[in-house]
Amino acid sequence: MKHVASIELGYFGEVFGRPSGVPLPWYEDGAEDNADMWVPAEESTDSIRELLRQAWDQVEATSDALELDAPGLVPWWGEDRQHVTLHTIFVHVITDVARHAGQADIVRELIDGSVGLLPGNENLPEHDRAWWAAYVDRVQAAADEVGDAAGEAAAVDAAADQAAADGQES
Repeated sequence: MKHVASIELGYFGEVFGRPSGVPLPWYEDGAEDNADMWVPAEESTDSIRELLRQAWDQVEATSDALELDAPGLVPWWGEDRQHVTLHTIFVHVITDVARHAGQADIVRELIDGSVGLLPGNENLPEHDRAWWAAYVDRVQAAADEVGDAAGEAAAVDAAADQAAADGQES
């Protein structure tokens, strides 16, 4: 969700000269590659929800202020593609979100081993297998830590519910 919010803030902000002002530390110089693709255990769900709310506000404000044929500039796209319209950006972002949300990128990898956007344009950080293995380990460790904490919280809730039920039976 961090990635989706970041993409929306960029495409519906900077591309149309309407920067959001929302800090995105995972895009700063020196930030870890792919830091927007996962949430460390110490980052709160509420902070991600707030980031998404800010992104939705940005999309809404831009779509309210501009016509679909409004021009924009995507500096990180090739020179032959960087001049766009709001319509183009809506289609691009909807397609990107649908591919990720529908997990089509994972299905594609399972079918033919291809990763990323397109063959020859993976749109992924260039690292060796050892880096990717360590990255997967870090993401899995964060997921396990959050899962363990959620399991402990559920056990506490269940015990409290049982204690309340026991108290009502006496």
